[in-house]
Amino acid sequence: MMSRYRLASVAAFLVIVSALVGGLWGRSALATEDRLSEQYNVYTTALAAVEDTYVEKLPSDRLVYASIAGMLQTLDPHSTFLDPKYYAQLRERQEGHYYGLGLSIAPVDGEIQVIQLFEGSPAYKKGIRRGDIIAKITGELTKGWTTDQAVKQLKGPKGTYVHIALKRPGRDDLIEMDVMRDEITIPSVPAYFMVNNDVGYIKLQEFAENTDDELGHALEALAPRGMKRLVLDLRGNPGGPLDQAIRVANRFLPRGDMIVYTRGRVPNSDADYLATEKSDYTQLPMVVLVNRSSASASEIVSGALQDHDRAYIVGETTFGKALVQSVYHISENAGLALTTARYFTPSGRLIQRPWDGTFDEYLNDYGLKDQTAPRPHLASELKYTDARRKVYSGGGIEPDKMFQGPIEGFNPTQFGRTLYFRQLFAEFSETFVAKDDMRIAPQKNQHVVAPGFAVDDAMVRDFRNFVTSRKPPVRIDEAALTQDNEFIRAMIHFEVDNALFSAEEARRNLIARDPQAQFGLTLFPEAEKLALLSKGKGIKAH
Repeated sequence: MMSRYRLASVAAFLVIVSALVGGLWGRSALATEDRLSEQYNVYTTALAAVEDTYVEKLPSDRLVYASIAGMLQTLDPHSTFLDPKYYAQLRERQEGHYYGLGLSIAPVDGEIQVIQLFEGSPAYKKGIRRGDIIAKITGELTKGWTTDQAVKQLKGPKGTYVHIALKRPGRDDLIEMDVMRDEITIPSVPAYFMVNNDVGYIKLQEFAENTDDELGHALEALAPRGMKRLVLDLRGNPGGPLDQAIRVANRFLPRGDMIVYTRGRVPNSDADYLATEKSDYTQLPMVVLVNRSSASASEIVSGALQDHDRAYIVGETTFGKALVQSVYHISENAGLALTTARYFTPSGRLIQRPWDGTFDEYLNDYGLKDQTAPRPHLASELKYTDARRKVYSGGGIEPDKMFQGPIEGFNPTQFGRTLYFRQLFAEFSETFVAKDDMRIAPQKNQHVVAPGFAVDDAMVRDFRNFVTSRKPPVRIDEAALTQDNEFIRAMIHFEVDNALFSAEEARRNLIARDPQAQFGLTLFPEAEKLALLSKGKGIKAH
């Protein structure tokens, strides 16, 4: 009887406690909802006040988009709101193809200027040049048009034509032409070739949905040409889709090796990604070139290859961007790129670099920093590769061998960097025409060159005169001009090759001068030692 009473009392107590706890939890949840409702009311009241009383009438979408962007800016440097325009551009870039002419444009002084051409595209085949002004589209003057207005007219169904008129510097007449729209593929691998009898080179400039296929094609093309060693160039690669980074790393890692893992707080954000496919290139000695602009997916690849002792990493410490960005499609064709997890290399290294409160150092100043001084490390940041080589966590992938070269393998003076970032080499290349190129009649006073041309002293003098004639003018720094002589000649050659011949021709000639790449080529003995270590994992490196 007593035991039944005690059981009943305990049961009653548990019911009371459960009800009390449930009530407290329920009130907490309701309080949270109430706070969110109050905060939402604050936001909508402020939005209504701006819409109704601000001195100028503003579109509602502009206000909402700006407020979302402002909210995300308080989180981290990479969580971003994508308005419909940028969301569409992101999807186009990730998919790697669209229908159009194969050029990029931008408004310059109220005119629509061609700033990039994709090799082999309809625009490229017709002889359109970087720097051309698209003065008319289907008979309409484009002066004052926005980029969006021009893009809507230039893109269209495959096989249809668009009539355009180009204004080219140095010509009085307009160049008129009909250009057929076609599927445009944005290349991930713009160049691959043999550096010498047994060293292949592949430039992987970004990750998109076609990257692994392009890389596979390049490897299959180089193997019968005698490739026994490989330079994989990830310099300046900003990253892209995670699945493509995994596939690229799997090309060089045996099945079962960890490639990367993610950790976050939302469901399904914790995941381990392993090499799942058998590959023919798991024993190929590799040098991987990276620099301070290599980020995200390129850091996943270089970090995995370094941790498994599969490649010798050469260049600079990478950017340190390793936040998982989940892209959410929201209403009105807009998107949200939100950080939901962090990437870690197989050894447990956090790739992500810390950021300051305003993101200035993280986004803007990092590219200007000298990397010759060793970076200090905490004891907790020490990790080990499969062969027990020391690597460090907490800020990008540190190379096995450091060699500064932030701009196409060179480390120019501030004067040289100014020439580069003002795109004066690219502009100067528009004063050249290829020998026997009759797509568009050459204009007067153009330099006529053929593949394999040399940048002579007269060409450098012409470049100097070109630079001083720009607006705003560039003051010549004589000492820096002498110090940057090799860089200047290399960049003139590179941009002329890009404009007139091919990305492969441009990259092949540049690699022959590129001090960072040339240094990397001397390190294949180290890469071959790593290839042996990766065969017998657990052997200690010295």
